Amino acid sequence: MMLAELTGNVHIGLAFGGAAIGIGIAAAGAVVAIGRNPGTFGKVFTTMLIGMALAEGLAILAWIVVK
Repeated sequence: MMLAELTGNVHIGLAFGGAAIGIGIAAAGAVVAIGRNPGTFGKVFTTMLIGMALAEGLAILAWIVVK
């Protein structure tokens, strides 16, 4: 019983860890893009937020499925 709960928690940690990595990569890419061309701030920022929301949404979906 305890091993099954531990295994479920490891999967949740991996899902949220992957989402955190994806969010970090999206933010880093947006910072580089805005640094190269500050005029594209609005479009890059909007696209970055959508990508971050999708990454976090998939992590939450994985959490719901596992639990």
